Amino acid sequence: METPVADIESPWMTEDLRILRDQVRRFLEREFVPHRERWDRQGVVDRDAWRQAGAAGLLCASIPEAYGGGGGTRAHDVVIQEEFGRAGLAGGFGTGNGVHSNIVAHYILAYGTEAQKHRWLPGMGSGEIVGAVAMTEPGTGSDLQAVRTSARRDGDAYIVNGQKTFISNGQTADLILVVVKTDPSAGAKGVSIVGVEAASAPGFRRGRNLEKVGMHAQDTSELFFDDVRVPAENLLGEVEGQGFKQLMVQLAWERLSCAFGAAVAMERAVELTSTYVKERTAFGQPLMSYQNTQLKLAEAKTQAVIARTFVDELMVRLLAGALDPTTAAMAKWWTTDAQCRVVDECVQLFGGYGYMTEYPIARMYADARVQKIYAGTNEVMKLLIARTL
Repeated sequence: METPVADIESPWMTEDLRILRDQVRRFLEREFVPHRERWDRQGVVDRDAWRQAGAAGLLCASIPEAYGGGGGTRAHDVVIQEEFGRAGLAGGFGTGNGVHSNIVAHYILAYGTEAQKHRWLPGMGSGEIVGAVAMTEPGTGSDLQAVRTSARRDGDAYIVNGQKTFISNGQTADLILVVVKTDPSAGAKGVSIVGVEAASAPGFRRGRNLEKVGMHAQDTSELFFDDVRVPAENLLGEVEGQGFKQLMVQLAWERLSCAFGAAVAMERAVELTSTYVKERTAFGQPLMSYQNTQLKLAEAKTQAVIARTFVDELMVRLLAGALDPTTAAMAKWWTTDAQCRVVDECVQLFGGYGYMTEYPIARMYADARVQKIYAGTNEVMKLLIARTL
């Protein structure tokens, strides 16, 4: 028999990673999938789910064991991320964990002091601390040089004022890495990142849990900072003005992570739709018997395989320390554009049922659209690529 799209063996896959994949798959089916619909309705994942995930080794898998992580590599993060996607949980916990484990934890690992690493990372690994990163503001999206949230030095502290929006994990986060201007006159060189610990930050408040088109269980919030006093020791990188550089280095991985999510979504959409059209009949024949169905699925599978081949190659480069931001931008825009096309075509083949949220393909359709927006819009990705021409 032909190998299903999702079972194409990635060149970076190892026996250790296969064992992890099977463990994560069983855990999610047993502990998380039964709660998905309730999490969607309440607009946030249960806080206990974070601690469960921590106990199961699903958090901070690529953070060294010395800091409470799993001691693995980025490949371990991807295996976990992909299983969330295959379980239909990318909008429930997968994206939140991606921000927490793959982004926030690695900012701290790469730029934090030893004191910061030991204070924050073990709790993130156990799920006792939930992490978020606050970049976007109402007036600034992908243009991170233009952030207006300020951090003014005042003795042994910074006074933070401003507003952030569209912040993943915003309702649940205990630790928020906030992108601020420590020198408003210096452009990109005036950008810094400070860690705000929500429990000890008078003047910090969370706005509403934003109602989104998709990813309903993944809390996304407005955040407000009104004269929030943050210890100066919470500056990431110890020296002011390093924030923009820190963001640019880490965003390459974030964009590749989006691409892996897109690849998995395409594979799952093709599999779900192939099964459906073989069972569903129209005018006395299975939908799969019609040439149009075959052609559409052939196109979808081809795009899924191209995406998988591309992201696998970039993972090999990443593990070798050779992933460049431009190629990561290429992967992000192309795969997420393809994801939206493929899922849309699959919804069409489901007919009216494809528009019903009880069917996974409908939820995938709603969840897919934001992929072209966050981590830098696809238009910005193309501009970054164009600068190299």
